[in-house]
Amino acid sequence: MINVVEVKKPKDLKTFVKFPFKLYKDNKYWVPPIINEELETFNEDLNPVFEHAKARFFLAYKNNELVGRVAAIVNWTEVKQQKVLKMRFGWFDFVDDLAVSEALLNKVYQIGNSLNLKYMEGPVGFSNLDKVGVLVSGFDVLGTMITWYNHEYYQKHYEAFGMLKEKGYLESHFPAVNADPKFFVRHSKVIAERFELKTKNFTTSKELMPYVDQMFDLFNESYAKLSSFVPISDRQKAYFKKKYLNFLSPEYIKFVVNKSDELIAFAIVMPSFSKALQKANGKLFPFGFYHLLQAKKHSKDVTFYLIGIRPDYQNKGVTTLLFTDMKKTFDIRGVENCHRTPELEDNHAVHRLWENFDPKIVKRRNTYRKDF
Repeated sequence: MINVVEVKKPKDLKTFVKFPFKLYKDNKYWVPPIINEELETFNEDLNPVFEHAKARFFLAYKNNELVGRVAAIVNWTEVKQQKVLKMRFGWFDFVDDLAVSEALLNKVYQIGNSLNLKYMEGPVGFSNLDKVGVLVSGFDVLGTMITWYNHEYYQKHYEAFGMLKEKGYLESHFPAVNADPKFFVRHSKVIAERFELKTKNFTTSKELMPYVDQMFDLFNESYAKLSSFVPISDRQKAYFKKKYLNFLSPEYIKFVVNKSDELIAFAIVMPSFSKALQKANGKLFPFGFYHLLQAKKHSKDVTFYLIGIRPDYQNKGVTTLLFTDMKKTFDIRGVENCHRTPELEDNHAVHRLWENFDPKIVKRRNTYRKDF
């Protein structure tokens, strides 16, 4: 018999966060989170997402052994303002036992049904800046700090519960040498002159900070039309700045501004912290900080995290300015491989951005849906 228990105490929340460390022990492709950062993500007093979201956390036990977890999430901005009556769920991990996954998914189903929502979808986080999707191919490819990894058996558990694919996501990578500077330099000069644009590059966080809020505003504007997009609030902007600033290298952030010095495009690239996080194994002390700092300075792999373009400048080739400056930085830093975060498989406009890099798809992931 499966016993599903709701998390009520801090020690149980820590158990929730640490469960994957047991499930993926010795798995060379899983990238562990920093335990204290995960706990902060779920802390209603610290994470401003809880201003408009509610989450309940559950643990599954079988014969007194911990065998699964799930977070049941409602984003009330999405439900009340956008009229998307969705019950979200994420941080869904379990042993290969259909009774375990069924018990946890039933809990999510019951909550969503009781709230008169229309359907449940997962795995997803609180918003579009959280991790998304269950891995359905690419199990032998190293994960990243901004994606979930899972065992190959997960997909059959979603389907056994009667869930259907809702969205598909692609992840790809390409060698940095594929970013042919001749192509981008030639086109970027023409586009910069035609639309009176210029790029901004940064070497310190102090130089970058005055533009960060503008970047989040542009993110909200440029991603607004995507499925189930939830805008970032002012408090969340401050929270993300604090949370991610230490992981960002200012030289890997590129902005494009118009003649009025208005931000019209940005690109954020992050050094790969995957191997450093594996060495840290969930802890910043005593050596986790060192491993992360070394990766920030010396990683030869990078991840394209976000690219945003103001709607009235889309489809005008503005990304050539971003890629031209980014390629210069890659050459200086000796970057060898570039990775892309999950992108909706039907977001053809984004896929066209990368055609000149000849990317190779290395992972696919889905979210799954069930109507109430």
